Amino acid sequence: MSLLTRARFFVSAARLDQLPPPGAPEVCFVGRSNSGKSSAINVLAGQKRLAFSSRTPGRTRLINLFSLPDPIDPEQALGFLVDLPGYGYAEVAHKEMAHWGDVLGRYLRERSALAAVVLMLDIRRGLTEQDRNLVHWIAPTQRPVLVLLTKADKLPYGQRMRAVAAIRKELDELGTLRVIPFSATHRIGIEEATTSIETWISPQVAP
Repeated sequence: MSLLTRARFFVSAARLDQLPPPGAPEVCFVGRSNSGKSSAINVLAGQKRLAFSSRTPGRTRLINLFSLPDPIDPEQALGFLVDLPGYGYAEVAHKEMAHWGDVLGRYLRERSALAAVVLMLDIRRGLTEQDRNLVHWIAPTQRPVLVLLTKADKLPYGQRMRAVAAIRKELDELGTLRVIPFSATHRIGIEEATTSIETWISPQVAP
């Protein structure tokens, strides 16, 4: 059974100083508003309502941490999955966008417990300027990045593979990242994503 299925809600924070002290490895999920972060966390954890997504884009304003209890000592966490606020929704007030951007940027650059980043991209939209800026922002940290191309089931297989190749080629220019097609509803890419995340959290439990 996957380590990720042990995920439990731990804490929500509006500011970095509200987060617990850095400790066990954290793998964060980041992407545009409504990019499928919550759905991805839920399907990877094998749970339906672990992470919640707002019906209104841009409304999620909190950093949500989900702990992965140690199978031997459940009181201790092997690591955390972190759901970060989405970005790129035009109707959010400029001041709020600036605040979220500051929190997001500081978490990605300063959080010492951050082990890796899962970047969510809609396979039908491709890479936006904001996505490129985010990858450039992460690159100096040298943290590994897994790119999940969500809504992969919306494209026929051949078109899906061409989209993956095109996005992978563009991302290769920005650094070394792993890119896989992903669909929470059709369970595409679940095993690959799970293996990567488990390896970052606790290498000894990964296959």
